[in-house]
Amino acid sequence: MKIIMIAVGTKMPAWVTAGFTEYQKRMPPELRLELHEIQPDKRRQGDIAKITEREGLAILDAIPKKAYVIALDEHGKEFNSMDLAKKLGAWKNYGQDIALLIGGPDGLSQACKERAQELWSLSKLTLPHPLVRVVLAETLYRAYSIDAGLPYHRA
Repeated sequence: MKIIMIAVGTKMPAWVTAGFTEYQKRMPPELRLELHEIQPDKRRQGDIAKITEREGLAILDAIPKKAYVIALDEHGKEFNSMDLAKKLGAWKNYGQDIALLIGGPDGLSQACKERAQELWSLSKLTLPHPLVRVVLAETLYRAYSIDAGLPYHRA
């Protein structure tokens, strides 16, 4: 199974790439973590809805066929680490790749949210979208380590 993060944004700061890559390397081969970057649209005054819609179309085009789709959204369900580990176990049983949709600075289009089978909120806090990649990669690794009985999580 693959977990594919489909994220708006390219040319991330080095610390974002390093953080994501560190947790990507830790994931086991049977639970590969991949990143598909979407070129952000140029931000113009007053065109935010159209920009988000165009970025949303690019995200939708990048979703692999038959993938189980989860959109990262502030109104989604929150999980603690133990619950996410159980959720990851359930996702593995679906027998499908997982596509995690991460919007740009203005979030995801409505079409992306409607395409998703689940909405997931990482936090009630507003996080900068580059940081979401690192937090999400670490969170997935933590869930995997709990599920696999590794000592990474100490709670």
